[in-house]
Amino acid sequence: MPNSKSTFSLFFLLSLSSILTVRSATFPADIAALRAFKSAVKPASIPATSCLATWNFSADPCAVPRITHFTCGVTCSGDRVVQLTLDSQGYAGKLTPLISKLTQLINLDIGDNSFYGAIPSSISSLPNLKNLILRVNSFSGALPPSIATLKSLQTLDLSRNSLSGSLPNLNSLAGLTRLDLSYNKLTGSLPKLPPNMNELALKANSLSGSLTQSSFDGLTRLMVVELSENSFTGTVEPWLFLLPSLQQVDLAKNAFTGVSVSKPPPAANPNTELVAVDLSYNKIEGLLPVNFAEYSMLRSLALSYNKFRGPIPWQYSKKGSSLQRLYLDGNYLNGSPPSGFFSGEGPISGSLGDNCLQSCPVSSELCLKSQKPVSICQQAYVIWSVRLPSS
Repeated sequence: MPNSKSTFSLFFLLSLSSILTVRSATFPADIAALRAFKSAVKPASIPATSCLATWNFSADPCAVPRITHFTCGVTCSGDRVVQLTLDSQGYAGKLTPLISKLTQLINLDIGDNSFYGAIPSSISSLPNLKNLILRVNSFSGALPPSIATLKSLQTLDLSRNSLSGSLPNLNSLAGLTRLDLSYNKLTGSLPKLPPNMNELALKANSLSGSLTQSSFDGLTRLMVVELSENSFTGTVEPWLFLLPSLQQVDLAKNAFTGVSVSKPPPAANPNTELVAVDLSYNKIEGLLPVNFAEYSMLRSLALSYNKFRGPIPWQYSKKGSSLQRLYLDGNYLNGSPPSGFFSGEGPISGSLGDNCLQSCPVSSELCLKSQKPVSICQQAYVIWSVRLPSS
């Protein structure tokens, strides 16, 4: 029979070990920051079943196992908080400036909630922050220039807020690969962009001015450019389409008046990356850029609702063309569409309607939409002939 004293001692040691395992003292400044964070959230916006509801500071935030307290929202490494990721519950409140005390924070994601007010400039005191995601909230005011000091930042997603003012210079963020500030109220021109970005998304703001090569200088890894629904003007120049890794360009719903496209350099073909271009709903005049047909990977081309005139280049329908979707509707294109569109070899979807075309077969999906009245086409071409310089 085992000695009762030995049994008691073993039980005491196991209990003590269990207590010591659970009690992992979180760094005091981190606890203070988490308290301040929760205090800045309106209690009425914290559902009983949410992550934030389990933040009970009678327990240690970094203690494990987490059975009833801090069951989600906080991730620790040792005694330091390294991740604050909230669920989407409609939490409403301000982002406390004391968030800056979480100096080991790597990920901050409070997206898809109802936070409001300014983004605190003290956020610049998070030297290890890699991902800052505040998307789909109600943050307002200017984007703090101090964000440019977050040298570790890789993802910055502040989309779908109410941020205003101009874009700060973020060129110093050498590690930034994804920038999404879409659906805000940003104004001004495009500054020089960080050099290692893969994705640039600034859709649905009020940005203006022309696109300059200096803004994109050195962006050899940029794959996605999403600048639609702004007020950019001027000519879209050839250098944009020649960015070496570029795959998708969306410049729809701006105020561009011209586009110039050059052939890819021979060394690049057939390895150009460009897959999709959308320049719809601008004010672009002139002939359709024939050199788009030289981009061997181009699958989708949308030039709808501009002021293009003249014939559709036969090169758009040449044998072996990669084009699968072509939207040219809402222009003033004339002549007959290339027969290659209707030959049955690699059918193209899209629309050629609302132009001044002749002999567009209604049996084709491309021609389902009717053409402009002859009188409107004649008037448009008379105006252009008057504007052309005399020979």
